[in-house]
Amino acid sequence: MKQFLSLLLAICAITASYAQGFDVTKYTVDIYISEKGYFDVVEKYDVNFTQQKHGIYRTIQLKYDLLTSEGNKEKRSIEVSNIEVPGHRAKIDNAFSRRLSRFFDIRIGDPNRLVTGPQQYEIRYRVKNAFLFEERDTRFYWNLKPTQWVAPFEKIDFRIHLPENVTVDRSHMFVYSGAAGNTEPSDDYIQVYDGKVFSGFSKTGVTSYYGDAVTVLINFPPGSIAETKPLFPFWTKYGYILIIGLLFLGFYILWRKHGKDTRVSTTTSYFPPEGIDPAMAGFLINDLDDTSDLVSFIPHWGSGGYIRMEEIDKKGWFAKDDVKIIKLKDIPGDSPNYERKIFNGLFSGGKQEVLVSSLKDKFYTTMGAAKTQLKKAAQVYYVKKSRQVRTIVYVILMLLLLIWIPLGLYIWGFLGAALLFVAFVVLFILNVSMIKKNPKGDRVLSELKGFRNFIRTAEENKLKMLIKESPVYFESTMGYAMAFGAFGVWAKKFAALNVPPPNWYTSHTHSHFTMNQFSKSFSSSITATQSTMVSSPSSSGSGGGGSSGGGFGGGGGGSW
Repeated sequence: MKQFLSLLLAICAITASYAQGFDVTKYTVDIYISEKGYFDVVEKYDVNFTQQKHGIYRTIQLKYDLLTSEGNKEKRSIEVSNIEVPGHRAKIDNAFSRRLSRFFDIRIGDPNRLVTGPQQYEIRYRVKNAFLFEERDTRFYWNLKPTQWVAPFEKIDFRIHLPENVTVDRSHMFVYSGAAGNTEPSDDYIQVYDGKVFSGFSKTGVTSYYGDAVTVLINFPPGSIAETKPLFPFWTKYGYILIIGLLFLGFYILWRKHGKDTRVSTTTSYFPPEGIDPAMAGFLINDLDDTSDLVSFIPHWGSGGYIRMEEIDKKGWFAKDDVKIIKLKDIPGDSPNYERKIFNGLFSGGKQEVLVSSLKDKFYTTMGAAKTQLKKAAQVYYVKKSRQVRTIVYVILMLLLLIWIPLGLYIWGFLGAALLFVAFVVLFILNVSMIKKNPKGDRVLSELKGFRNFIRTAEENKLKMLIKESPVYFESTMGYAMAFGAFGVWAKKFAALNVPPPNWYTSHTHSHFTMNQFSKSFSSSITATQSTMVSSPSSSGSGGGGSSGGGFGGGGGGSW
């Protein structure tokens, strides 16, 4: 007995929640079908409010996943326009919002006024792209009263006005009612057809509740209703691909003219170009201000006798090793400003030594300023106009992004807009390379490429000759190998020749270590140094998300 009462109370609660304090005492809908491929809908509601409400809302479904009578799957978006609510205030989702949404609302009523008792409402709108064009017939398939209306409909009348020059046999007209999915023609409606208008009137005592639908299906002869097809089907469905292709083609043409370096022959070289330090060499070789370019000054300073580097063992089970950089003397006063920025930043305030760990979340501003100075100093090797073109391209890309992302969203939906956005991001990244070297830069690049190739492919006999001429050859070139991303390869070649490691670097692990041991220890220390020097304070944030929910005309309504 208790279980029965609980079930009864639950049913009552659900029924009350659906009722929302109003009934539809009479609902009349007129639909005027045009042979041009659209139809106009006029919905009239006689409503009785049993509670104070502002009015009603009407929800209309716009996107459908269809299965045609021929067994074909189809995704369909219908278009609802020319929306009017005579005699009442109404809030209607705009056309852009409707284009993106699966459902949209028409909210009728005054937010500053409550009503009770009998009220009348009328909604007018035009529907396009809601016919099913199949081989045997053209189907008008519309839910006059969709399932999601949260109020009982006590009486429903409808009139479907056919196009003037179209004749349909009565056997091709059907009405379905009741629970969703019911395939048996309805006998709840008195149906009349006079050759021009197909009408229906609900019988006495027939009420349509939440979850029930009233659907009309009319099979028109093929060709009697115009099928509106896009002039350019590819553009309608996949036009964003064409836009992306044109963007990349235009960028490539510009890059060929203003960004592609002149092909230069590689000149074999055993030393870096005169007057080019490791940081500048790293920048010119790939046109990027990488962090490793600036950090390559550390071995450069070590080989010049300006600093000493020491790996420190931090005591404790979970303690990480640290690195100490000790100043031996100042670098020359005529050193480039970006080099002095790093050196003076390390030993600011008269410090003679610095722990790399102390730079964490502090030194990144110094590194950023040095990068800017390096980039500025490198411009003497580049064509000035190419930099101007790159700036203009950035501006144009930003303007096009602001135009095409909303358009893509409106025309092709989220997929088209997302792919366009990705394309713009890629072009922004590629535009970094929209910079071309001048003849002076080409000459330096030729030597740098030759020197880099030698570092990667140097033969043992040649290295022996160079070491014989200059015992510190490895030390003086390891900064360049770092900037080229080839330090490990370079050190390995000298390890095979039993060359002793630099004496300006010491490790707590080995009092006397081999070149192999030095290479591993130094690589570990320099990696930690590089990541620490550019680390910045982290920020945190939070976000959230959500989600939302079959013949045409799905949706429903309620009160508010």
